[in-house]
Amino acid sequence: MRDVTAAQGLARNAVTMRITVGLISKAARDLRRTQQRSGLGVADIVNRAVSLYEFVDSHQAAGDQILLRRGGAGRVERVRLS
Repeated sequence: MRDVTAAQGLARNAVTMRITVGLISKAARDLRRTQQRSGLGVADIVNRAVSLYEFVDSHQAAGDQILLRRGGAGRVERVRLS
């Protein structure tokens, strides 16, 4: 199996767009938890989230499946963005 990094190289890219986004409560909580867990800043998390969404969405649009295997349990779940 090949590992794929969805946000490869983001840290060394120059800023090309600035945005202002209002977050719903759940997204704001998720962002804070992600910051605490990862130690990353808001911009890094948002950049990675957008790149990951594009990766998943483009593969789903092409008919591919995104699969998740939790821990070592061997059980595989299909991930779908709706």
